[in-house]
Amino acid sequence: MSAHYVFEFPKAACLFPQMRFLPRTLEAALLKARRHFPAVVLTGPRRVGKTSLLRHVLPSADYRLLEDPDILARVRTDPRGFFDELKLPVILDEIQNAPELLAYVRTRIDATPRKTGQWFITGSQESALMQGISEPLAGRAAILHLLPLSMRESPKVDLWLGGFPEVIARPGARDLWFSSYLQTYLERDVRAVTQVKDLATFCRFMGLVASRHGQILNKTDLAGPLGVSVPTVSHWMGVLETTGLLALIPPYFENFGKRLLKSPRLYWLDSGLASHLLGLRSRSELERSPFYGALWEGFVAAEIIKLQINAGGKRELYYFRDEQGLEVDFVLPGPRGILRLVEVKATRTPAPSMARPMQSLGRTLRERAEMWLVHRPSRTPAGTAALVPGVKAADLATFLQELQGSA
Repeated sequence: MSAHYVFEFPKAACLFPQMRFLPRTLEAALLKARRHFPAVVLTGPRRVGKTSLLRHVLPSADYRLLEDPDILARVRTDPRGFFDELKLPVILDEIQNAPELLAYVRTRIDATPRKTGQWFITGSQESALMQGISEPLAGRAAILHLLPLSMRESPKVDLWLGGFPEVIARPGARDLWFSSYLQTYLERDVRAVTQVKDLATFCRFMGLVASRHGQILNKTDLAGPLGVSVPTVSHWMGVLETTGLLALIPPYFENFGKRLLKSPRLYWLDSGLASHLLGLRSRSELERSPFYGALWEGFVAAEIIKLQINAGGKRELYYFRDEQGLEVDFVLPGPRGILRLVEVKATRTPAPSMARPMQSLGRTLRERAEMWLVHRPSRTPAGTAALVPGVKAADLATFLQELQGSA
C-alpha cells in the first residue's frame, strides 16, 4: 500500500459528497433505545455509516468529533469546560480516542437520570469501548452495533463490492477506496489505539488471514510464515475482531455423543475487503479464484450476522465439526428449541448429495432440526424447494427472508 494511494476520510463530510443517505435497518432499534436510555452507544468498523445514521436521526444534535486535534486538546486540558459548552442531545464521535470522557458523561446522566436520548456515542474500537462503558455507563446506555450495508438494505451489495456505503456509491473507485481504507485503519486503529508497532508485518498478517478465510483458526499456522509468536497472533486476531473487520465463529457445543473441535472458524465481515486483501482486482478474477467458495460462505455468514444485529439482537451463529470430519457450515438456534442447520454452496444448481452432512447431523437431532442448503442466486428466482426430505434449498435472499419471518 504505497503512500501515493492514500487520501484522508473526512468525518464531517462524506468522501463522496453527493452520496444520498441509505436507510439503515438498525434505525428502528436506535429509535427504541433513544426512548428508553439516557445514552446510546453505537459501535462498528470505520466508514460503515455510524455518524451518518446518527446525524440522520438527530439532525439538530450538537456534534463533536474526537479525532479533531483541537477538540482533543480542549478535552484533555479542560474536560469540564468542554462539557459545559455542549448542547444536548449531543453526538460524541469516535470516543475511543478520549475514553476518559465516559466518567464525565456518567456524572451528567446521574444529575438528570430520567432524561432519555441525550448522549449518543460512537466508537470503532469495540473492546476498548466496552471496557470503558462497562463501569461508567452500566445500566445507563444501550449498546448497538452497525456493520456494512446488508443485501436487504441495498440491492447493490454483492460478493465483489461488499457493503461499505462509499464503495456501493462509487464502485469504480473500489480498489483505491480499499487501499486508502486500510492505510487509515493501520494508522488510526492499529498503531494509535492498539499500540501495534510493526505495521508492515501486521499488513502481511491481514493478507495471510484473508487466505485463511472460512477456515478453522490455527494460530501456529499463521505465526510461522510471519516469524512472530503465537501470543502476537492472538493479540493481532483480537485487533481485527474488536475493530469489527473479522468474526470468529465458535463451534456449536451440545451433547451429540461426538468429540467436537473447539477452535473457532474465521471470516472477514466484508467480502469486498477480503477480496481486495486477496489481490483480486476484477469480478472475473473473483469468479475464477480458488477462494470463491470460501468468500461466498463468508458472505452468507456476514448477511446472517447483519440480520441478527440489525434487529438489535446478539450474534448467534455457530458451526459444527467433529473429529471424524462430519461438518455443517452453520448452526443457528431458532425458536422453540429448533436448530437450523445451514450448508452453503457456491452453485446455482444444488444437488441432493450436498445435503448429506446435514442429514447425518439431523438424524441425531431428530425433530429439532430445520435444514437448509443456501446457494447462489440464479437469473430466474426459484424460491424455496425441497432438495431431499427434510432439507430445503433456497438462494440467499429467500433464506434471509425466511429467517426474518420466523424470528
